[in-house]
Amino acid sequence: ISACLVGSEMCIRDRGETSLPGGERVSKGELRVEASGSIHELNTMIGFARAYCEDEEVSAFIRPIQRQLFAVGSAVSTKPGSRRELPVIGKDMVQSLDDLVERLEATPGMLRDWSIAGEFRPSAAFDVACTTCRRAERNVVRLVTAGETIQPTVLEFLNRLSDVLWTCARYLECKNGILAKLRDDDHPGPPWSRAW
Repeated sequence: ISACLVGSEMCIRDRGETSLPGGERVSKGELRVEASGSIHELNTMIGFARAYCEDEEVSAFIRPIQRQLFAVGSAVSTKPGSRRELPVIGKDMVQSLDDLVERLEATPGMLRDWSIAGEFRPSAAFDVACTTCRRAERNVVRLVTAGETIQPTVLEFLNRLSDVLWTCARYLECKNGILAKLRDDDHPGPPWSRAW
């Protein structure tokens, strides 16, 4: 903690606290702060992947999802009964992610197996974003398990978004002629089928 003093009092920003939407001060170690912070981290990782990706089609459908994540993060950080209105995460947002995965998976030549990350740099960036999304989902699950109220659609959205990010990585490999499947003649085994 830095030595920032006002008279004899430590500055409030140095006490390991933060404000939730609505103004309530809480510890930065609270589960709600951890969950909302991991969604912020997810959004930046998706932004990194989008910046790294030169595919205009993928960038075009990923950017609006980033905008939606701001609402998702706000829905997680806002306590029910707060002075701030709780953003609604609609079923239509979840369905749009399902539809996107189905559209991408219909691409001829799309991988139907486990993949080895790192065969194509833009795909690797989306794989990192995918794992970040799964961690954000786990953090929200911990929040719910602790008895906090979260819209069920928040978890649905994060679950489907990890599918989208994984599928984006495979889609980019497919479009660029990169084969990153885990199983081959030298490494046989049961194939993985589709994003979920």
